[in-house]
Amino acid sequence: MAGGFVASGPVVTKNYAGGMTLYVLVTCIVAATGGLLFGYDIGISGGVTSMESFLKKFFPDVYKKESTAKNSDYCKFDSQILTSFTSSLYIAGLVSSFMASATTRAFGRQKSMLMGGFTFLSGAALNGAAVNVAMLILGRILLGLGVGFAVQSVPIYLSEMAPPRMRGALNIGFQLFLGIGVLSANLINYRTAKIQNWGWRLSLGLAAVPALIMLAGSFTLPDTPNSLIERGQLEKAKAVLVRIRGTPDVQEELQDMIEACEISNKMKHPFRNIIRRKYRPQLVMALAIPFFQQLTGINVIAFYAPVLFKTIGFGSDAALLAAVILGVMNLSSIIISIFIVDKLGRRALFLEGGLQMIICQVLIAIILALKFGGEGGMTKGYSSFVVFLFCAYALGFGWSWGPLSWLVPSEIFPLEIRSAGQTINVAVNLLVTFVLSQVFLSMLCHFRFGIFLFYAGWTVIMTTFVYFLLPETKNVPIEEMTRVWKEHWFWSKMNLDYSTPGDDHQKNLELAENGRK
Repeated sequence: MAGGFVASGPVVTKNYAGGMTLYVLVTCIVAATGGLLFGYDIGISGGVTSMESFLKKFFPDVYKKESTAKNSDYCKFDSQILTSFTSSLYIAGLVSSFMASATTRAFGRQKSMLMGGFTFLSGAALNGAAVNVAMLILGRILLGLGVGFAVQSVPIYLSEMAPPRMRGALNIGFQLFLGIGVLSANLINYRTAKIQNWGWRLSLGLAAVPALIMLAGSFTLPDTPNSLIERGQLEKAKAVLVRIRGTPDVQEELQDMIEACEISNKMKHPFRNIIRRKYRPQLVMALAIPFFQQLTGINVIAFYAPVLFKTIGFGSDAALLAAVILGVMNLSSIIISIFIVDKLGRRALFLEGGLQMIICQVLIAIILALKFGGEGGMTKGYSSFVVFLFCAYALGFGWSWGPLSWLVPSEIFPLEIRSAGQTINVAVNLLVTFVLSQVFLSMLCHFRFGIFLFYAGWTVIMTTFVYFLLPETKNVPIEEMTRVWKEHWFWSKMNLDYSTPGDDHQKNLELAENGRK
């Protein structure tokens, strides 16, 4: 609670029997490998598009402009066709996330993960064998379809399998593997850039590895108890719940899941119902959090890290190495987040991370404005300080807005609209990612150092949003999450009709219980 902007008094929650087991830990680690797909995609494209052999073959005009540009030229890589190579994946992911919602609800979370792995594998094969730009973009579209299924299903899977008091740490496993994917891609690019003529093929083709890892893991995973109940498999759901909680005393938690599912089954049109007034807080978060996450600028910087570093005066090897360092910092911060998110809470990390990113973005803009220019570019000392600031920026994002932007939306929706809510979260994330990745190089060309002030301004807005409007959700069981809105200083005043039969999730559970009696 900060500044008196959250209603006083703790949220009263149930303490279900059981806890963390080795089985649920292993299961969540296997499921979280789905993050490798997204992470590898984020990291690989920027390094490939900075390779001379790749540019010569597919984008000769960009190669000519880049090779003849001055060190201080912000417009070296400004090409809409080049950015389409990167951004096409995200518009495909946006489309597939809606298909994934129906698949996740009808066939379970595990089937969505399998489908994502298959389509991603197809895209990796096509990209590695590409002979023209059309094949490159088609391959990226297939990769995007796989990413859409993965990011729609994996966070929900992790939140539903984890015990409430460990949900934050286990859900961040998705972001952890995303970070591993980014770092792996940067390391691969650093090595393959030294292979003349076909190193880029190896970088793109190795996307098959995370796809195979996810496929192999998905075949071994059970579906979540919530999903099994949703599809009428009560005995199997109970058996899974007993195994993941490590105790036969699961009747209370199982009963809450059954009651929530009864309400869910009555809701035939989740996308239509999600706009109802009683879901207004959750809908606002599903729209705002992924929107703001992308406007930190982190993903477009991750996509184009080598290109960005070359633009501000680094050599090819130095640019790729700086991207690797950035990936190491991001991964380190995600690991830190796993150990502190369920202790410090979501709000504290959101706020601290936002402040840290604002400071770094403003300092980067000032240094580039004052010291980047002329034929010689920046001195070695200033270049090193810029890399340091980028690393501090990546650290701030990595333990806050990175993992929490997947964690919080996956845990705040009641079961009846959970799949629809996650679809909106994913769709907004991928739509904004697509737009920003498509325009980033043009913005860098025209805004110059001001692009970092642009992102800093948005980071101020999003940090203010969290301070005033996001309640704390740590340790709250998913099926009781409605209570956090009733106790929040702002949302409690919004007349969300919690007391009206049929309009409050908790009241609906009571009505379902009375109906059985």
